[in-house]
Amino acid sequence: MHYGMVIDLQRCVGCGACSMACKQVHGTPPGIWWSKVLHGESGKYPNSHITLLPTLCMHCVNPPCKKACPTGATYQRQDGIVLVDKDKCIGCRYCMTACPYVARSFNWRAEGSYFGELGPMPNEKLLSSEHPLGVVEKCTFCAERLEVNLQPACVATCPAKARIFGDLDDPNSEVSMLLTTGRDYQISPELGTNPSVYYLSASRERV
Repeated sequence: MHYGMVIDLQRCVGCGACSMACKQVHGTPPGIWWSKVLHGESGKYPNSHITLLPTLCMHCVNPPCKKACPTGATYQRQDGIVLVDKDKCIGCRYCMTACPYVARSFNWRAEGSYFGELGPMPNEKLLSSEHPLGVVEKCTFCAERLEVNLQPACVATCPAKARIFGDLDDPNSEVSMLLTTGRDYQISPELGTNPSVYYLSASRERV
């Protein structure tokens, strides 16, 4: 099994629900976003339009962050998920420098959740309430949710169904079949990182 995600840019509406679901489920401190939606623009008036690019850790098959980590704090599971062992992280931030996707954050502040006492999403436990000072953190593909057969929070929350998650090794999975459409691409494939997050190109028309 190799977990991966496909993000359909034709469906993404830029609402930010994925970012807020991630922040609330993981209780990340203020200023730290494991999931972001970048807004831009393309073209010139009167033919200009907004561009959207949801970003997160790419959980690369060949993660440069893992190679750069001097303590082994960054590691990769057999299912492809790249994680950070908070107890081993010394805050050197070499991994942040090595990551070409700017997907990692450094906790400069004391522990604390953006949502304070409001806690996690309804009917769910807070997945990761500990955010030690001086430690690097990032998207985990909601590994704790996967263990109880739940989709990552960003996938489950997306109202436009723009995010699809599953097993890239299974040719019959939805994510694998989407990679046969001819619209799929990875960000900066020339770097040899082989991201496990794929995108489906957008068009001017929404479906």
